Amino acid sequence: MYRDHEFDPITPEEQARREEEAEFARRVRREVRRMERGEADEEIRADEEREAAERAETEAREARERRRRSSTFWQLFSGSILVRKGVSKYYPYLLTIAGMFFLSIVVMFWSLHLDMRYTRLSREVQMLRERSIRLQEQRYQRTTHSAIVERLRERGIELYDPAVPGEIIEN
Repeated sequence: MYRDHEFDPITPEEQARREEEAEFARRVRREVRRMERGEADEEIRADEEREAAERAETEAREARERRRRSSTFWQLFSGSILVRKGVSKYYPYLLTIAGMFFLSIVVMFWSLHLDMRYTRLSREVQMLRERSIRLQEQRYQRTTHSAIVERLRERGIELYDPAVPGEIIEN
């Protein structure tokens, strides 16, 4: 029989499959030996304890989140109260309250504007009164008593001095 040294009846795929099977068999033997010694049980227990601790931590975190989300203050702050079940029937009332808030803000600014305008106008009126008083004083000081008496005679009005001195009326 003729032997060809270049011909290998095992294909590369078959060789890879055989290597995988051998590796799997080695792992199975190693695991069986570990189980016989008791190491696997300890690892399994440790894994289960770790998973239980993770589950407890996750549940505690979810419980805290639920408590936080169920807080009325948080729901008002985040706006999630508007999507709660049963709140949609109160939307007209909420819109009315929001409209009243807006209206009160508008009225507040309008009254503030009018108050500022009133203050400015009253200041202008006070300035005009002071100017009027100063002009009257200037006219009184520039006109002599005899000139005033003569002007009044021309008009037919007599000027007389009161017998009793006048009283000062304060405002």
